[in-house]
Amino acid sequence: MKTPVYLNALRAFEASARHQSFSAAADELNVTPAAVGQLVKSLEDYLGMTLFQRSTGGKARLIATETALSALPDIRAGFDRLILGLEKLQTQTSTGVLTVAISPAFAAKWLLPRIDSFQQAYPEIDIRLDTNLKPVDFGRHGIDIAVRYGQGNWSGLIAEKLMNEEVFPVCSSAFYQKYHKQLQDPKSLLNLPLIHDLTMDAHSGFTTWDTWLQYNHISNEPTQRGLKINNSAAVLQPAIEGQGVALARSVMAADDLKTGRLIRLYPTMQCSSVLAYYIVYREECCNMPKLQVFRQWLVEQA
Repeated sequence: MKTPVYLNALRAFEASARHQSFSAAADELNVTPAAVGQLVKSLEDYLGMTLFQRSTGGKARLIATETALSALPDIRAGFDRLILGLEKLQTQTSTGVLTVAISPAFAAKWLLPRIDSFQQAYPEIDIRLDTNLKPVDFGRHGIDIAVRYGQGNWSGLIAEKLMNEEVFPVCSSAFYQKYHKQLQDPKSLLNLPLIHDLTMDAHSGFTTWDTWLQYNHISNEPTQRGLKINNSAAVLQPAIEGQGVALARSVMAADDLKTGRLIRLYPTMQCSSVLAYYIVYREECCNMPKLQVFRQWLVEQA
């Protein structure tokens, strides 16, 4: 014999037991108290037992019977499993919203100039960008996938390398024309206006002017003066406007170099960053079709 499923009645019973009131349960479920009472009554009729007693004296409240109380943990666990199953069904769809966590600089200089090609290829997927600089909990904040800059070791997350990065000095063509004689010697950089990127602490492995100058055997002295900005995209703008020499990250500066807004100085001097860009996501989300297509698109663009 097939057992009927009284999901609405069970919801009404669980909410009433938790609030000890049909009225409070009705507010939560957005129905009338009479409807809640009727649902509970239908469940009692089906089970052939009383589920609640009313307290005597003072403000009346519902008191679940001992048998009802013993069943509540299983009923609540069942609803939790149903919600989890629904979430899994939702994450398996190839449509809907895909939430991507990235830095503001990466969004401005790399992702946004390219995202139109993804939206044209997958118009059924809506991209939501989370550019919060603070560390985020993927589950709590609803992050599906991220592009992070670092060494690839984020606890509880899968990290796949997307792009390596090189660091080098850049300036505008106007700045180069003005100082081209001095710029023939890399040591002249110590006497020119430098633009510093303070996006990350040097202890994280982030390449600074001091790191680059030491790596290329130009100077071991710290460079104190110059414009300091804590955004790798913003660092490039004053360089584009001819205000100095910036230490550029190759991924951030790629489009500006291609268009001629910036020129690279000393191309034979190499300095690879120990940090790289990684595609990052939770293991339980790896089979989401919308995540898979976005991940593949990132790889193709890189």
